[in-house]
Amino acid sequence: MIGPLFDAAIRRHQAGALAEAEGLYRQVLAIRPDHTDALYYLGVLACQLGRPGEAVALLERAVAADPARASAHNNLGLALQALGHLEPAAAAYRQALALQPANTGARYNLGNALQELGRLDEAAAAYREVLAADPADAEAQNNLGAVLQRQGRLPEAIADFRAAIALRPDYADAHDNLLLALNYPSDISAAEIADAHRRWGALYGAPPPAPQRDDPDPARRLRIAYVSGDLKAHSVAFFLEPLLRAHDRATFEVTCYAEVALPDAVTERLKGLADRWRSTVGLADDAVAEMIRADGIDILIDLAGHTAANRLPVFARRPAPVAATWLGYPNVTGLVAIDWRIVDAVSDPPGVAEDGPGERLLRLEHGFLCYAPPQDCPAVAPPPSLAGAAPVFGSFNNPAKLSDAGIETWAALLTRVPEARLLLKGHSFDDAGARTLCLDRFAAHGIAPERLTLRPWTGGVAEHLAAYGEVDIALDPFPYNGTTTTCEALWMGVPVICLAGDRHAGRVGESLLSQVGLGELLANDPAAYVDLAVALATDPQRLSDLRAGLRPRLAESSLTDANGFARRFEAALRGMWAKRAWLGD
Repeated sequence: MIGPLFDAAIRRHQAGALAEAEGLYRQVLAIRPDHTDALYYLGVLACQLGRPGEAVALLERAVAADPARASAHNNLGLALQALGHLEPAAAAYRQALALQPANTGARYNLGNALQELGRLDEAAAAYREVLAADPADAEAQNNLGAVLQRQGRLPEAIADFRAAIALRPDYADAHDNLLLALNYPSDISAAEIADAHRRWGALYGAPPPAPQRDDPDPARRLRIAYVSGDLKAHSVAFFLEPLLRAHDRATFEVTCYAEVALPDAVTERLKGLADRWRSTVGLADDAVAEMIRADGIDILIDLAGHTAANRLPVFARRPAPVAATWLGYPNVTGLVAIDWRIVDAVSDPPGVAEDGPGERLLRLEHGFLCYAPPQDCPAVAPPPSLAGAAPVFGSFNNPAKLSDAGIETWAALLTRVPEARLLLKGHSFDDAGARTLCLDRFAAHGIAPERLTLRPWTGGVAEHLAAYGEVDIALDPFPYNGTTTTCEALWMGVPVICLAGDRHAGRVGESLLSQVGLGELLANDPAAYVDLAVALATDPQRLSDLRAGLRPRLAESSLTDANGFARRFEAALRGMWAKRAWLGD
């Protein structure tokens, strides 16, 4: 009796009838609770259905019953990794490989776990072993590029993303990774980057017609929605949360579409600020688009661009009458189905910045960003150099933002102030390869390793912000500026030297400084950037005065005025709605 029942379960599973297969597997286990194959396949199915906790329990029983089954160890690793249990997941993959060394799937999965753990050299080695066995593995090629990007090896990363696309021209993740990576180097022009985005957008063709609404009244309560994979402890949340809190719910209904596989405390907080919360994890693009249509969304706002966990293909399906992109990406998306990109006149100056393909620029007054300082925040510390120590410059930005031109400029600064040190802090500095590469790049400009402190990320917000107490002056990277890091530094009393760039990504620093009236910290070229930093480092009184006044300055500025920002943002949304062609304009 069990044999035919189990065979039927396998057939339904293979046919994609997962609910039927689950019922049949459970019937088998009701008869024989130790049926190893039923435990294994039900565990695999639970993982497919997005129930990793249940999958772990089933697969652990399957492994205990048959410890020599490599695939059970591999799938146990996948379930553990879905829960965020990375070390046990890596151990499970290693066990699978011990049983089956040629299992490239387990080796690829091991690379993924090691990458999440920040063990980038080991992850790269795993992906290279997969590629040695199968040079046509586009996923391994793409993920190798992601690891190299995190280490700061941008030319190699870009080459890997392009190689992955050559292997599979419709590989969406590789396209996204390539477009994001192009924003980092200093030797790729803004025009080249924009052209790459337009070519990507051309793959999607013309958008379908916008859905019509029964009530086109431009003054009615509008249904707006935000789409993001970053509705969690992420930089995007620092700027979205104050807007969600300040939205006028009498005139706007707010929905969030969250591509968040592992929700956290920030996710729960944001949920409480939305009228409606929809998880999109595991849903196909068509299903998400239909959900948005069914919810009657008027204005759909992308917060991700080409960053991880984006749902741009949903926007390509035109599920709402108006679509915009804001906040999470420093460039055009390339989608003609997106009507607007929300910026300001400093980040994208009129006459200089042009509309993208389908993305008209909507410039908010007084800045396109609103920052909410963390509640768990230490007091501002005095500049460390006032105690007689050597000046400390610092940057807590993603190491991928350390461009060749930026490092050359920072090295020139350290040469001008020979007693100074540089403190760099970032997730990748947990990795030996990333540290070695960074030190070597500065050494090529004559800067000895002992003048640099490379520090990995710290866990808590308070501990992270307290590290600014060790820094006299922060240095904004270019051509891809910091955003959250600049706000955090200023809130902690650390002045930030910025360079006015030739693209949105390189003018965010200028935009932030303009909001708080700190144009004196903005340079127009690298030589002036060095001069500004040197002048401030050698003027302890000015440095001390700036330090004491920065937090009050931010608190009184448009950068932290959530209510004022929300009213301007909402007025912009009303303007988008009124300008719809189908309304007769």
